[in-house]
Amino acid sequence: MRLKKYNKSIGMLSLIVATVMLSGCDMVLMDPKGAIGVEQRRLILTAIGLMLIVVVPVIFMAFAFAWKYRASNKSAKYSPNWSHSNKIEAVVWTIPIIIIAILGTITWKTTHALDPFKPIVADKKPMTIEVVSLDWKWLFIYPEQGIATVNELAFPKDVPVEFKVTSNSVMNSFFIPQLGGQIYAMAGMQTKLHLIGNEAGKYDGISSSFSGRGFSGMKFTAIVTPTEGDFEQWVAKVKESSNTLNATSDFNKLAEPSENNPVEYFSSVKPNLFKETIGKFMGDMHMHKGAEASAHQGMDMSQGMDMSEHAHAGAEE
Repeated sequence: MRLKKYNKSIGMLSLIVATVMLSGCDMVLMDPKGAIGVEQRRLILTAIGLMLIVVVPVIFMAFAFAWKYRASNKSAKYSPNWSHSNKIEAVVWTIPIIIIAILGTITWKTTHALDPFKPIVADKKPMTIEVVSLDWKWLFIYPEQGIATVNELAFPKDVPVEFKVTSNSVMNSFFIPQLGGQIYAMAGMQTKLHLIGNEAGKYDGISSSFSGRGFSGMKFTAIVTPTEGDFEQWVAKVKESSNTLNATSDFNKLAEPSENNPVEYFSSVKPNLFKETIGKFMGDMHMHKGAEASAHQGMDMSQGMDMSEHAHAGAEE
């Protein structure tokens, strides 16, 4: 009897502790600040609503049956030999099948509409940001502005952004929860993610794939500026930095493993650094192809070894 009392107390205490701990969580996926995030929230809520069509009645019936067939209810019908009902079978199979069919159709259409490689249609000209996953920090290269940053990026409100993503190390995952979308970063490959920020502010970005001991500190800030003028001011601030990434040695030094890396600005960046980062992991492959071309066609081997061009083309596939 005493053991049952303790078990009940422990259960209540666990529930209270869990409630207090979860109260500190931010439901950022339910508070999107971009068009892609809004559509993803709609899909999540639709899926939950459809599943609750089954869950809520089941919970209700669990209490209703327990109350109806309680020991003190002498008027409840007692059927010890009951084993089957075609009506019940029809209900428990038909309703879930219909829900799964509807949910599958909605999910299929929405995921294709929100394909991360699909450009966002907008009135304003899109901009490009090249993203490189390092140990354990994020490098953002702005090819149009000729600058680079670590663990901070910025872009204007209502301007579509094309993120080109790769990795200089192990596979990682680029994710800005409130703007929607998530894409993997893989060495020797390029993936794409199209996002847009429809409300100015600062939003947390994370690595959503474990990548080593510094994974927990691999965070960055995405700044959506109110106007394009504010973005230009941010660019001007970055260009005031004395740090540069003009040489491969500068990049190699930055790529050395570090944890909880602070925000860094680089006023200039080596052209095609992003393509070179992809290409260096595909060198053996293209060297082999170049040798075969030289042997069979008598071509100069150097003509088939433009690392950045071939690496970029292969990554696009």
